[in-house]
Amino acid sequence: MTPLGVLQHRADSDPDGVAFIAGNHKWSYRQLATQAARLAGGLVARGIQKGDRIALHMPNRPELAVALYACFRTGAIAVPVNIRLKTAELAPLLQRLQPALYIGDADLYSQMEPIDSSILRQDCRFMVGSTGRDTHLQPWTSLLRDAAPDAPSISDARSPAVLLATAGTTGAPKFVVHTDATLAAAADLWKHLGLEEGQTAALFCPMVHASGLFTFLACIRFGAPMVLLERFDADRVLDAIELHRCNWLLGLPYMFAALLECQRARPRNVETLQFCLSAGDVCPSRLQQEFTLVSGVPLRSVWGATEAPGSLAYGLEPGPVSRISPVTQVRLVDHAGTSVPPGEVGELVVRGPNVSTGYWAGPGLIEDMPERGWYHTGDLMRQDDKGDLWFVSRKKDLIVSGGSNISPVEVERVLLAHPAVADAAVVGIPDDVLGQRVTGFVQLREDAPRQILNDVLDRLRAELADYKVPERLHVVPSIPRNALGKTDRKALAAMIVCQGPNRTPKPRTAPRR
Repeated sequence: MTPLGVLQHRADSDPDGVAFIAGNHKWSYRQLATQAARLAGGLVARGIQKGDRIALHMPNRPELAVALYACFRTGAIAVPVNIRLKTAELAPLLQRLQPALYIGDADLYSQMEPIDSSILRQDCRFMVGSTGRDTHLQPWTSLLRDAAPDAPSISDARSPAVLLATAGTTGAPKFVVHTDATLAAAADLWKHLGLEEGQTAALFCPMVHASGLFTFLACIRFGAPMVLLERFDADRVLDAIELHRCNWLLGLPYMFAALLECQRARPRNVETLQFCLSAGDVCPSRLQQEFTLVSGVPLRSVWGATEAPGSLAYGLEPGPVSRISPVTQVRLVDHAGTSVPPGEVGELVVRGPNVSTGYWAGPGLIEDMPERGWYHTGDLMRQDDKGDLWFVSRKKDLIVSGGSNISPVEVERVLLAHPAVADAAVVGIPDDVLGQRVTGFVQLREDAPRQILNDVLDRLRAELADYKVPERLHVVPSIPRNALGKTDRKALAAMIVCQGPNRTPKPRTAPRR
């Protein structure tokens, strides 16, 4: 059943059931379906047609949910826009999309306002929240007032329904295409992530990203009410868990690290938690262990990709391990596309009904469609004797030094196990002799002494082969993260490669002895 069909079914069978809680207001399935139908009528009245792109630029708000289902109803393509992007990043993204309409949060509009009207017409910009005295800004409620009566539903299960921007290898964003069919299949796979009817989820991952969007659709699919939090704030998440007796969480590792810190500082009653899943980046084993001790519930690691959400289920033991979901077909292949033997490292390729149909290049143009349905993830993994998959590295992040392959994740795991290290990252720096040299970055805990770096290096030398040990460790105030919340390795490498006379003071370093 398509996402729109699921919502309509819920509205018919359980009209007063709670779809989500936003602030002090409970939204029922009937209210969500009714508002989505009204907005769909408003879009049709404004001339929106099937295939038109609608830019949705806001945090986790009821209006975002309404707009998503309105797009599903009209056949328009919903394009959730990253709320952390600045004008210089938004302009080329919208230039490629040529959206027919924009619905955004008024508090974010300062980054959208400079966008030229040739890219996004002024009369096609609608705001959620106060528009102040700016007469150019139209409230989104005007779309509800001007709704066309009885706007027909023209949903098409195989046409693009959502475009999700993801960073490309060249830096230019790629628009991952999901149809109603792939959205429905992905939402259904959330049952293998522990989500089921009667549970209450705390949704703090942005719905403009894959993790938040698919979690939202899955909660509607399984009739699991959710607490909709506009942005991630660890204290507010913990308060929501206690107040609403939440059972299910999905977040990034840094989010769970913040939850752990805040729970230690001011404990909340989190005894209702049953499933806590870390996705989007490698979750340090120490964080998994400490979170479990404090919360009383295991922090599970799960692999995910915008192109293939839900293909793998959470692992049952600490570490970057995942299990294969029942409907997913999986292969690990070498550079020639040949399957590797069990225990050897290969690139993960997956196939299933949830896999994206390709990348949007323009109206009616889909590029890089998965060959025979197989999506090449770019992630290197190995399969153990139980059939579970262990993440090794991103293919493009693999460091090749002196002819040896080095997984930055493996080195980071040892760094993060040191009690003085709060966060860490490892990158390869270009070198004329070795090809790349291993360089590490650490964020130390506040009470760590300056001389601790040598002890950290001693730990690395004791647990890793010499060629894997970073030649130099740099202490930084924090590990930079990109707009998706993942470690920004390009930014770290630039800190070293671009050093010059005008650079800010260098971080403290310790050379490899």
